[in-house]
Formats: sequence, structure tokens, C-alpha cells
Amino acid sequence: MREIAFFCTTAVLTAWGQVNGDAHAATSGKNAFVATPIAKFNEPWAMTFLPDGRLLVTEKRGALKVYAPGGTRGDVSGVPKVAYGGQGGFGDVALHPQFATNHLVYLSYVERGSDGTSGAAVARAKLTLNQQGGGALDTPQVIWRQEPKVTGQGHYGHRIVFDPDGHLWISSSERQKFDPAQDMRTNLGKIVRLNDDGSVPADNPFASQGGVTAQIWSLGHRNVLGLAFDTQGRLFAQEMGPQGGDELNLIERGANYGYPIVSNGDHYDGRPIPDHNTRPEFKAPLVSWNPVISPAGLMIYSGKLFPQWRGNAFIGGLSSESLVRIEINGNEAREAERFDMGQRIREVEEGPDGAIWLLEDGRLFGGGRLLKLTPSS
Repeated sequence: MREIAFFCTTAVLTAWGQVNGDAHAATSGKNAFVATPIAKFNEPWAMTFLPDGRLLVTEKRGALKVYAPGGTRGDVSGVPKVAYGGQGGFGDVALHPQFATNHLVYLSYVERGSDGTSGAAVARAKLTLNQQGGGALDTPQVIWRQEPKVTGQGHYGHRIVFDPDGHLWISSSERQKFDPAQDMRTNLGKIVRLNDDGSVPADNPFASQGGVTAQIWSLGHRNVLGLAFDTQGRLFAQEMGPQGGDELNLIERGANYGYPIVSNGDHYDGRPIPDHNTRPEFKAPLVSWNPVISPAGLMIYSGKLFPQWRGNAFIGGLSSESLVRIEINGNEAREAERFDMGQRIREVEEGPDGAIWLLEDGRLFGGGRLLKLTPSS
């Protein structure tokens, strides 16, 4: 495949010579990457690497693919039925920390309720791979649900990640209903922390209150579409703000991040929302964006191929069609660079060898490319 380069020393990079369907590359000051298209998927949403280097890729309409870099592609049967439409469908995929021995995978997706309602769910199942390059899920078991199911097809969130101690974390967005983000009787607009079987850890901040409240780790979130731990075990989350005010947050035990009471953006109908600095009791973001980047996917880099970027966060941009690099220094962060990718970027992952992998959204162009980013020299 042809490789097309970008060269720039400014904070925001602009692509030149990008060819649709071909590889492209980018340069950051003295450091560069080449972005090589590897495959195409139908509305891909998330990916995760298997121990043998193959990829699991979710497609929003309800398909789970196994992809071997080099060309082999297979289907995984037994995926739960998903409610597809709007922002709803098949979501995230993550491996149990002991996947090598128990073969458990965790899937998030939207399920339909009654009377036009829907909500996100997380299921786990044993994955068996076959010699034909595909596999099967053995009887997925739902271990968590958004409560309550509500009308509409937006703001599910349903990103999932495991921490170093084996706890399962889930982003549960507020479903475009605003007030549930502050209502402790629901798990909407929250980040929840569970044991790997869906039970509630006894040391959760609100565990003594029981019910869905016991699941909650933090509250006051709008639409969290990225969760990632750094090497210190700290959890970061990015979320889409309203009209302006996208955020990167450092997630703290029991903290309230303020939505919809405060935000660095305003409602889409023009109603103002007080900024974070007017209410210091609410946790303010490390970084906020206005104009927005429409964040999707979050990764904190720890690999060897780009040593200059270790500890940096990478966020995919949808409306901004970008890959955003954020430098993190203790409890402070700043946008360091923005790479213009020319397509909506849905997902960001670090590969086993330290390459950076991206999934294009594919919503507008009929197919989302899988891109592999490696140093240009």
C-alpha cells in the first residue's frame, strides 16, 4: 500500500496528500507515524487484542469479528441480540484479566425494553476459537444493566474496562435525560465499579446504600465514551459535553462531575449551563474543548514504538476527524497535538508491539477502516 506523509511542527496537524482507501502518515515535530489501512469493517465500534495478536472487533449492527493482521477474518457466533438504531447497537468488548486460562470475554450492547424503551447491558461469555478463523460464544450471561430503561436512542456510553485488581468498570451515560446523572436511585450518568461476576465490591463508596446505588463510583457524567487506566492504576474518562464542553476527567472515588448542573458548554437549545468554576464542589475536568472534538475511544500509551509518548492519552475525534494527543503531568493535562485523520475516529487501542491502532467510524462512508500507526523512521 502507498504511504502518504504529513509533516508539521505546529500543535494541530493538517493532512496533505491523503488518498481515500490508501495508507497515510503523520509527523509530529521530529517524530512521525505512518498510518497503514489494514482492513475495513461495517460500522465498527470497538476492538481488543487477543493474546495471540488477533483482534476482536465489534460492529454496531451486532456482529463480532476475529481479525488476524495479515488478512484472515472470521465471525463469532452467539452474540446477544442487539437493539440497533441511533447511537444504540453493539458496543464494547474486553477480555477478562485471566482470559488466557478462563477464555471469558465481556460485551456491552443495547437491549430493547417494553413500550419503546432501551438500555445498555453487559454480558460475559466463554469464547471458543475455531480453526477456520472464527469462533463462538457459549451462552452469554447478562451481569449488568442500565436502570431504568428509558425512551430514546442516545447516550448509552457502555464502555468497559478492567482495572489492575480485576474489577470491572462500566460507563453508563445519562441517555439524554439530564437529571438522572444526579439521581442516586439510578445508574444513569454514572461510572460503575463491579466485581468480574457483576456483584458489587464491598468497598464501593456507596455500597452500604444497596441497589443500583451501590454500583456507583462517580456521578454527574453526560456521555462517557472512553475509559482507560494509566500505569499508576488511575482511571481516566472522556465524555461528550453538550454544545461545547467535551471533557477529559480523572475519576475519583465518590466524586460528582457536575452534569447537568455545571458544564463548560451549553444546552443545544441555547440555554446556558453554569461553568465548572462557578461551583467548586463539583469536580472540574482536566481538559475541556470548545469547539468540541466529539471524543470517542481513549487509550493511555505505554508501549515501546513511540517512547516519547509514554504516559500520553490518545482520544479519537468524531466530528473533529482527528486523533488527539494529551500530555498528562500528575493531576494536570493539556492537549499537545491534534492529528487530522480526514475521517471520524471511533476507537483507539495500543497493539501488543506498541503500534497504535484506530478504527474509523464508517458511518458516513459505508465502511470503517482499521488503521495501524507505526513510526515513519
